[in-house]
Amino acid sequence: MKSLRIAAATTLALAPAAFLAAPAHAADATVSILHAVPGATVDVYANGKALLTDFKPGTLTDPLMLPEGTYDLKVTQAGAGAGGAAVIEANDVKVPGGANVTVVAHLSEAGKPVLTPFVNDTSTIDAGKARITVRHTAAAPAVDVRANGTVAFKNLTNPNEAKADLPAGTISADVVLAGTDTVAIGPADLDLKEGTNTIVYAWGSAADKNLELAVQTLSGMHSAPGGVPAGAGGQAAAARESSDVARYAAVIGAAAAAGGLVLVSRRRAAGVR
Repeated sequence: MKSLRIAAATTLALAPAAFLAAPAHAADATVSILHAVPGATVDVYANGKALLTDFKPGTLTDPLMLPEGTYDLKVTQAGAGAGGAAVIEANDVKVPGGANVTVVAHLSEAGKPVLTPFVNDTSTIDAGKARITVRHTAAAPAVDVRANGTVAFKNLTNPNEAKADLPAGTISADVVLAGTDTVAIGPADLDLKEGTNTIVYAWGSAADKNLELAVQTLSGMHSAPGGVPAGAGGQAAAARESSDVARYAAVIGAAAAAGGLVLVSRRRAAGVR
């Protein structure tokens, strides 16, 4: 049985000083980016400055607090430079504060590159439990997701998600074509730690036979005695009121429709095996 691991190394880009030096404020947004478009290594610019270079498929950025503001964003082929032809470009993209969001550049079911923002669930988790979230971001038909051989999420389609709170522990997960036992991805061992949200992304292309999994883990959501969320910082501190979540998702969704990409100033390169 293959074990799924994320090996992370931090890479600093030529980022605006404000991104790196400014302390987190209540209005900041927690933003991560997953590059899930096979075969496209790119550079990313914001307001004319390089944020990410050699941004490779399968890479998940380290979550950062992104200040509220307006950004001109441009994605080019790797090495093309700031003046290179834009693969994706969006100007005056407004990034409001609040919420915890992962923006995924991925393929639609039909194989077209698209951008989907997901609002991450950072609500409190009962003692002894962990949350698992599964997101279908692959050029593939509907799938079932199994845990220890039993279907946990049925008929999941691109670009949708499903989630549940389960007893903490290790599970063996795989992805099968909906209604069948035909394995598309996995199996892989997932360590669901108490008070965490383990987010699993199915990405790649079934036709090109390069389907893979990527994993993101949010922590700090377990309950202390009396039901108070434990863990003062991290992901728990990023949770906002539902109105802020809705507002953030709406604005990022509008940016996605315009071909924009909300990106942060440094990343953690994550190797998925």
